[in-house]
This record gives sequence, structure tokens and C-alpha cells, in this order.
Amino acid sequence: MLKKIPRIIAVAAFLSFAAASASAQVTDTTQPTSVDPELLALQNARVPKEFTINSITVTGANFLDTGIIVSISGIQRGDKLTIPGTDAFSKAITNLWKQRLFSNAQVNITSVRGDVIDVEIVVQERPKLGNFSFKGIKKSEIEELEKKAGLVKSTIITENTRRNAVEAIEKFYVEKGFSKVNVRIDEKPDPSLPNANDLTFFIDKGKKVKVNEVNFYGNEQVADLKLKKQMKGTKEMTKITLFPSQVPSPYGKNDPIPFKTWFNDLGFLSLSKTKAFLDPYFRFKLFSSAKFDPKKYAEDKEKVLEEYNALGYRDAQVAEDTMYYTPNGNLNIDLKVTEGRKYYFGNITWKGNTKYADSVLNTVLGIRKGDVYNLQTLNRRLGKQLTPEGGDISGLYMDDGYLFFRADPVETSVYSDTIDHEIRIVEGPQATIRNVNILGNEKTKDHVIRRELRTVPGEKFSRSDLIRSQRELAALNYFNQETINPGVVPNQEDGTVDINWKLEEKSSDQLELSAGWGGGIGLTGTLGVTFNNFSIKNIFNKKSWDPLPTGDGQKLSLRLQSNGRAFRSYNFSFTEPWLGGRKRNPLTVSLFSSKFSNAYDYFTGRFDKARSDTNYLRTLGATISLGKQLKWPDDYFNIVYSLNFTQYDLRNYPIFAGMSNGKSTNVSLKIALQRSSVFDPTYPRSGSNFIASVQATPPYSYLNPNLVTSANPYKTPEYHKWRFNAEWFVPIGKPLGADKNRQFVLKLAAKYGFMGRYNNKLDFSPFERFQVGGDGLTNQFGLLGYDVIALRGYPVFQTSDPTINPDLSQASQHFTIFNKYQMELRFPLVTQPSSTIYGLAFMDAANGWYNFKEYNPFRLRRSVGVGMRFFLPMFGLLGFDYGIGLDRLTPGQQGLKGAGRFTFMLGFEPE
Repeated sequence: MLKKIPRIIAVAAFLSFAAASASAQVTDTTQPTSVDPELLALQNARVPKEFTINSITVTGANFLDTGIIVSISGIQRGDKLTIPGTDAFSKAITNLWKQRLFSNAQVNITSVRGDVIDVEIVVQERPKLGNFSFKGIKKSEIEELEKKAGLVKSTIITENTRRNAVEAIEKFYVEKGFSKVNVRIDEKPDPSLPNANDLTFFIDKGKKVKVNEVNFYGNEQVADLKLKKQMKGTKEMTKITLFPSQVPSPYGKNDPIPFKTWFNDLGFLSLSKTKAFLDPYFRFKLFSSAKFDPKKYAEDKEKVLEEYNALGYRDAQVAEDTMYYTPNGNLNIDLKVTEGRKYYFGNITWKGNTKYADSVLNTVLGIRKGDVYNLQTLNRRLGKQLTPEGGDISGLYMDDGYLFFRADPVETSVYSDTIDHEIRIVEGPQATIRNVNILGNEKTKDHVIRRELRTVPGEKFSRSDLIRSQRELAALNYFNQETINPGVVPNQEDGTVDINWKLEEKSSDQLELSAGWGGGIGLTGTLGVTFNNFSIKNIFNKKSWDPLPTGDGQKLSLRLQSNGRAFRSYNFSFTEPWLGGRKRNPLTVSLFSSKFSNAYDYFTGRFDKARSDTNYLRTLGATISLGKQLKWPDDYFNIVYSLNFTQYDLRNYPIFAGMSNGKSTNVSLKIALQRSSVFDPTYPRSGSNFIASVQATPPYSYLNPNLVTSANPYKTPEYHKWRFNAEWFVPIGKPLGADKNRQFVLKLAAKYGFMGRYNNKLDFSPFERFQVGGDGLTNQFGLLGYDVIALRGYPVFQTSDPTINPDLSQASQHFTIFNKYQMELRFPLVTQPSSTIYGLAFMDAANGWYNFKEYNPFRLRRSVGVGMRFFLPMFGLLGFDYGIGLDRLTPGQQGLKGAGRFTFMLGFEPE
């Protein structure tokens, strides 16, 4: 019986097809129609017979080629078919439908002559898309929808075309908070194109729907506000009311906390209890959007469960949720949760570990019996969720080459509220690095990249070395830090691993082009270029100039400042970061020359050009420094030796008491010990910088006692100068959204400086002192080798007494001691290879003293303010700060406006 079913189905299909064919022949119902007896016999035939197709005609095709239609159908003249029993006609219709070119398709047998048949293919062509437009919305929205709707002119209009366009429009507006959007399509023939229709989309956005309230029911162990905090994509709108809404919910009531209950529970001493008490009446949401996004809402429900799981409630569920509109058109969301019981970790045993003992693994895991159960914590400690910081079980093994290591936690027993685990370890063999490939570097040469890598062929694989290599490459600032990918390819068959570093180069050269006014010299122009990936060995190779020889990782910097005769400054520096090419021993050579003319005539109030040749300060200097990377205490330490030579030539330039003419030659040796674990120079997110240095000259006054009483005791100045700088970068909270870089970062800094002398009979050196306050830009005192220490919100300090307004003081002192403390809260706005932009709020405190008798580390000038930083590949750093000097807010002298100052920076961050 089952074997007859296909034949019965085929006969039924044929009879329905034949009936349709016969009815298709009726063209005039008012006239009698004769029926071809052979066609009727074929329709009623029960014995299969083979027929040959004699001809195929196509009707209804006005714009498409009939030969193509026949080819698409799959049936051809001369084909032999068995009727009844063939499925060729149904396949032909299916083939025609697949093309989406027709709104209707039929295959008819028009005549039968013996064993020969004639076939007709009847089609109805779909129209093409002529023009399309959007009505009822703004021009800016039209431009966006034209891209998102997926409509292309001259393509066939199908029902799928209309549906996809409507769905794209609805999705576009739902994401913007218009969840009640309504779309209507008007379709009309296009008079300018044959077989083409124009589509007009009439869009009614409706009112933007905001989330009025999110209410939780059934949560007894976790407070509403804590659960709402997890819903980062579904925020409530601002609310201020004395009468909270009492809209009934199918899940029960959420009455406000009575004042008496809040007071008796000492809620006024708890911020969380106070917020929960005020939430029904007062809710302030300044920076968060209250629009409803279904996709984000679904993600937020998962985050609510993750919060429960993190607190030990692994059986928690969102049992039900409902949404309904308030009378004013906003949205209420109610969620009913079932918390279940709270679980704790029980016994944790290990199986399969031979490399490390159970006690070692328990110490690294850091989970004890009785700790609140948290699956995320367990997976993170096992290393299933990798973190750059390491410190997990996976990192312990992978740092010793066990790349194929695997640890799987298995629940062995659940009793009461306790869960026992057995962690099954598969250590596998130690993996050896086989190949290290570098991809994507078009300018930077391979050897510059490989010398930064700690992943070397032939050595054991180490995850910490892989992460360190990635950070070192990012610190070069030659590559897009977000796309540096090590591309680890394990080969478990032979116990090796290939590492394919995929890099994306970015521009790191900088151009400085600026002009400024002030400093007693008028208009000053600056032109500077810095090539951060230079190649000096190819400087005479014309083929490598594209436009400059690059790729060897060297740094070349040229800078020129001038305003004509009053001031000019030339600076040149070259750095080879790997002297010899085998070790990180940076060599830097720098030359500089400057002239600052005192051409201003205070009697006439004008600039006198003639004075620029007779009243000036001229400096000429050179510095050579050599650094060395240390391996102890760790390889983040470096020591740098610098030999400095500077000659000062003064002519009628009384810049400090006791000397207005003559030459001074300053020769000093500087030793700096520094440690840096910061790998992103543009926007550090973690790590620290420490620098301790001492700079000293020979004790000339002991070698030549007559120097103290000579006419020019500063011909060879003597001093010893000590500096200490410390900076910390601490990430605050979790990244906002999917972008891991959008995270607050707290910068803390402390800086100290002290200048000493060998001989008490000789005053402190007039060179190499500290200038405190101001914007940190170099002036004529900077030409004397002063360390310029900025303090936002203040001019240059004229006295160490913070009770004296520096704007009103006339006496000039330059300090031999200074302290500075700094705190900045930063947030990135843009972190792209093309630019990095972040905003900041700061608190600074600093002061300087002339000697130890005056020194008081608690008498500091303080300032607060905000700022912005822009890092552009071509121009480097651009930024500004607005600081308010708190100690400048003196009653009766100047208000808030007078205490504020703008500070601009170009090319470098002032110290």
C-alpha cells in the first residue's frame, strides 16, 4: 500500500495541473469552447505513456528574453517525459520561482498529437525598483535610511524587498527609542521606466518611548538598585515627584519604603539605603539615555542573572517579565525573579596534575571551602577567561610551556548549600616555538620588530612573554595598538607552536608648526619635525627616500624657533634605541643653540633693534647619553648616563645679581635610574613610571679656592641636583560598554627636586634651578637650564609664600627646592589609530623654596580644573587646561574669573 502513495500523489498533482491548464484556455465565457479530445484523454489517462516535447512557447514575458526563461525552467524541446508520473513541470515552476523575477508562473500542455506535446510557459514579471523615497522624517534621517534600507534601483521588487526595508526602518527607529514606529508603503508605476514601480515609505515615528520605571519582584536577597545597576543598556528616566505612580503589576506591589522604617534602620547613615528610600520620589539621570532597546534589554536580563550568580545564587532565574505603557506613553518594565538558595564552595580536589602539587594549585586558585559560589571567579582563577595580569592556573602552566594545558571543573557533589568540585587537569607536553612570522609591516623592518619580541623560535612557549611582547610592540607607537594580534597556532601533533604577529602600521612622525605672541619678544614662529622611525644608514640611499628613509626605529628631531633678531633657537637630536643591535642600550646625541636678546627699551617702551646686538643671552650646548636595560630587580629598570656641556654667553644681560657680562661653562654628569611599566604613551591605562636622578658638576671651588673671590665666580658653576618623579595609572571601575578602552583612569603623581652646593661660601648656582608655576613653557629662564615645573591656574611663582598673590609680587626668586603633587581623572572619548582624545579633571598642588630654612612641605599652592588632550599622528599632542588657583581667590582682590587661567600645550606635556 505504501508503494502506491507516490503514484497517487503524482496523479493528483497532474489532474490539478491539467484542470488549471484547461481553465487557462478559456478566453471568452460568452462563447462555447471546444476541448481537444486528445488533451482531455491525456488529462484522464491512468496508464503512463512517454511523450516528446515538440515546442515550448513563453507568454507574459514583456521585458525578459524568452530563451533565458526556457533555459531557467530546465525543460527543453526534444525532452522525453512520462505522463502521468513526471515531475519536470513542477521542477520548472520551482526553478522559475527561485529567480525571484516573477510573481506568477505556470507550465501548461497546450496540445497533444500522438506521442508529441506542445508546452506553454506562462509568467507574470515582477516590476523593477524605480525610485524610492521616505516621507514624514528629517532630512538627516533620510540620508541614513537610504544606506540602511538595502534598496537598490533597477533591482526586482519582491515581497522580501518590502519586508526587509520595513524591518530595517523599524529597527533604525527602535534603536533610537521610537518603539511605536509605523511604516506604510505606497507603490506606484514609474512613468519614466518600463516595468518599474516607485516605492514611497510613509513613516510615523510616534513619540519617543522612554523607560519610566524598572521594577523587580521576588528579590529578597539583592536590592532593586543593585540589580538596576547591572542593566547598563536599560536606564530609567529622571524623575522628581511627591506622588509615586501606583500602576498595578501582575507580580504584586512594590511600595515605597516608609520614612519611619528608613529612619529606624538608621538609613541616613547608609548611602545605599538612602538612595533606595529616595528612588520612588527622586531619580537624577544626567548622562544616561532612557530609550528602550529590545536587544540591550535582553542582554541586561542576562547581566542580572550574572550578578546573582556572582553572589552565589546559581539557580536564579528571570521567571517572567512584562512591559506596559504609562498614560503619558512611557514604558514600565516589571521583572519577576526567583532567587533560589545561596551556594558555597565545598571541597576542591585536583586530578591529573603532575607538574605542581595540590597545595601549590590551591594557593594559586585562591578559593577556600566556604567561599561564596561564583562560577565566573572559578573560571577566571583557572584561566578559562584570560586576563593580561595572569596569576591564574592557566598562566602558571602556560608560562612554563604547557600551551596544551586544560583544566575542567566538574561538580562532584551538591549537598544542602555546598558544591564540591573536582578539577581535572590535562597538562599535555611543553610546547616549543617553531616559527615566528611578522605580517603587515610595510615600513618598519623585521629586525626592529623582532628585537622587541620575547617569543623566540626554539624557546618554550610562555604566555607572559607573549603579553609582554605585545606591550613592547605597542610602546613603539608604530602600530595600531588595538589590532596587534599574536596569532598563536598550536601544533599538538609535534608539540610546537607558530606565532604569526599581525600588525597594522600607523603614522608616528610629527610636525610642529605654530606661532605665538608674548614673552617680551613679540611674534615667534616655530617649525619642528620629529621622525620616530628613521633610518640613518639609508640617508644616502636615494631609493629608500619615500619620502624619507624609514624603518630602523631611530628617532631624528629638528626644531627651529625665531622671531628675527630678538630670539632664535635651534635644536637637533638623534636617538639609536638599540646601540649595537643586540641589547636595549639607547644612545642619544643632542645639540642646541639659542639667543635671547633684551631688545626692549623700558624708557621708550619700544623694541630697539640695535640693542639686540649688544644685550643678549646666548647658549650653546651638547648632550650625549647612554642607557642600559637592567635585569635586576626586574627588566623594567633602566639606568641612563648623560654628559652635558653648556656654555652661556651674557652681554649686558643682568638676568641675575652679580653677573651681567661674561661666559660660563657648565659641564655635568647625570645618572638616572628609572622604571617604567607603561606601554601606551598616548593614553596609559595601567602601570607606573619612576625616575630618580642626580646631576653633578666637579667641585671647582675646592680645586681652585680663588674661585670664590674671583670677579666671575660662576665661570664654572658648581652644584649637585637631585630629582625624583613618580607616576601611577590606575583603572577605575569597569569599561563602559563593549569597548574595553572606554574606562576611567586615575593618574597620581609626586615630584620632588633639590639643588645643593659644595661650598657654603659660594651662593647657589644661578643655573639649573627650578622655576615653579605658569604654563610650563620654556622662556628665557629655561635657557639657563632651569627645570620648568608647571602649575595650572597660576602664573610663575615670585615667592614661596602662598598667602602672597604671585600676580602682585615683583621680587623674582628661582627656587632650589620644589614639591609637586598631582591627581587627574581621565576618560577617553576617542581611541583610534587616527586620533586619541580624552578629557580630564585635575587637582594640583606645588610650591618652591629658596633654601631649607624656608622649606615647608605643607605650604602648597592648590588648583583644580578640567582639560582636554588630542593626540594626532602628524602633530602629536594638542591640549588645553582651565585651572582655578584656589590660593588666588583672595577676598577683595579677584573673584573666580580672575583666579582662572587657560593653559595651552603643543607637542609635549609640561612637567
